[in-house]
Amino acid sequence: MIQLVNLAPEKLDSFVFEQHPEANFLQTANWGKVYELSGDKVFYWGFYDRKRLVGSCLAILKPAKRGHYLEIPGGPLLEWGDDKLCNEIVQLIKQEARINHCVFVRMRPNIADSETQREQLKKMGLVLSPMHLHAEHTVMLDLTQPLETLMDQMRRQTRYEVRRSQKLKIAVSSDSSQEAFNSFYSLQLETAKRQGFIPSSREFILNQQCAFGDKARIYTATLDGNVLAKGLILLQAPEAIYHEAASTDDGRKYPGAYALQWQVIQDAKRLGLKRYNLFGIAPPNSPKHRYAGVTTFKTGFGGEIVNYLPAHDLVVDGMRYKIVKLVEDLRRRHRHL
Repeated sequence: MIQLVNLAPEKLDSFVFEQHPEANFLQTANWGKVYELSGDKVFYWGFYDRKRLVGSCLAILKPAKRGHYLEIPGGPLLEWGDDKLCNEIVQLIKQEARINHCVFVRMRPNIADSETQREQLKKMGLVLSPMHLHAEHTVMLDLTQPLETLMDQMRRQTRYEVRRSQKLKIAVSSDSSQEAFNSFYSLQLETAKRQGFIPSSREFILNQQCAFGDKARIYTATLDGNVLAKGLILLQAPEAIYHEAASTDDGRKYPGAYALQWQVIQDAKRLGLKRYNLFGIAPPNSPKHRYAGVTTFKTGFGGEIVNYLPAHDLVVDGMRYKIVKLVEDLRRRHRHL
């Protein structure tokens, strides 16, 4: 009999990093704190088989007019090859969702997409979600390789732009201060107006700075003192994550973004991180996808394209979920999500 236990956040992190190398920042105490600072209720659950911890889950209670739901980004973290174990844990999560008056649970396990995995979730009562949950397709660089190898694996044009940034003497600095995050937010607002996307709120940006501390940095690329590009980078072992970006008009003329990425790669290697997650590309043949505009840039750095299992929903209240699905289907089509 599997038991659900509320864990201390540091206990969750210990299990995540020791037992699940595929996990990332989405299932850590720092990410939970980002939402706690926003006023959301966050659960840190451990699943025990007798005295052995066999799974964990960070879940965020998301209030919504159409019905509250639980969000499990990049999780839960389980031995997905054990059908009986997974089914028991999913049912425990469903019970907790019902106790918290949720219409459904939305989860995206951090495992590779496959028909076998989709079938497993289907058998456990989950359905394909009408909306995505964080980046479902990404590029991952193996930072255990020498810098020379990483440079060689870049697309020819990308390598050229990195070297051109060096010739131009584009400078890249990093800063974890609140002032740096405020500056990033201001530039992202300008970028969003120019490129037509919905930016993160100031609160969400500053909450990342507060929750991650010096593990969250704003990288800034400048030429002759003029800002070209900024990136919000999370350095949460075992990986670095290119979480958010912003740029100026001059950033389109000069290779500031390339200089920024190359500096992040070098810094992450020095910190002993094992991979760099560029966090978000479009799937093949998807020109209207929200990440279509950055896909060529990100894939130019080489690495492995990773396609995660898409978000799935565990329905708790069938009638109300039908309304949710109808609204979200319309929203997805309108926003090209």
